[in-house]
Amino acid sequence: MATPGLPPTFSIASIDAQRVEGALARIGPKWTTWTAMTLAQVNGPVRVRDVASQLPFVSEQFVGKRLATMHADGLVIRDDGRRGAPYGLSALGTSLAPVLRTVSDWSRTHLTQEPMAEAERVEDALRRSHLRHSTAVIQALDSAEGPMRFVHIAEAARLDNGLARQRLVRLQADGLVTRTGSRHEDPYVLTDAGQALGAVYASVEHRSQPLALRSGTAPAAATRTHVGIPLGAGADGARTAAALRRSAAAFNVMFSHAPQPEPRVPAAVTAQSAPGRGR
Repeated sequence: MATPGLPPTFSIASIDAQRVEGALARIGPKWTTWTAMTLAQVNGPVRVRDVASQLPFVSEQFVGKRLATMHADGLVIRDDGRRGAPYGLSALGTSLAPVLRTVSDWSRTHLTQEPMAEAERVEDALRRSHLRHSTAVIQALDSAEGPMRFVHIAEAARLDNGLARQRLVRLQADGLVTRTGSRHEDPYVLTDAGQALGAVYASVEHRSQPLALRSGTAPAAATRTHVGIPLGAGADGARTAAALRRSAAAFNVMFSHAPQPEPRVPAAVTAQSAPGRGR
């Protein structure tokens, strides 16, 4: 039975991995979603210091750099080019709401249902999927008829052994890939969460063209970031708790419009990634 709120099953094998990873490299870095949701909550442009005041444990200088990157990628706009001019979400930034919704649904269904700020949930999920070449490894495992040994994964993904092993270790730690046994030579399979990434990839690919046009360059290698945001004591703790509450409100504001229809994949293609292939 399909999970309410999630698009139907999509073929991971049919995804353009480079295009997807190029888009994920731009929306995946930590605090990008938090920043976008903060801007969505406010009617009108917002200055850097006002955005920083809404985020926990983030300096104004860092927020300024994050907004500059988002501006270069077309996710935010400014009233003019003068120093200190306020920022607002662009049409492209706002159009990513269905992508973030799909990512959040995937996380809630396959990763964790524990309460957390929606921005944190989305960023944690994106952290697991936005490293370059991870999609190629996922595709190789999804296309296999059963468990797959390391050397065959590296060959199918066209990666050298060292990089392929790094990606497999990371994907295991993130709960997307697992081994069939405890021995070092045991083959790999996708977890349920890994198999369900087709919907996320399809949503990202469907809306990635504007990001690709803005970039004009090869996707940058993403960096790993920490997952959680600690709730400490004192002023910092109070600020963090307030930011977590605001995140939920911003999520609803950003996603208040009707979701755009997700792309449909022909049944013949979708059947290639259907369950029951002896994982």
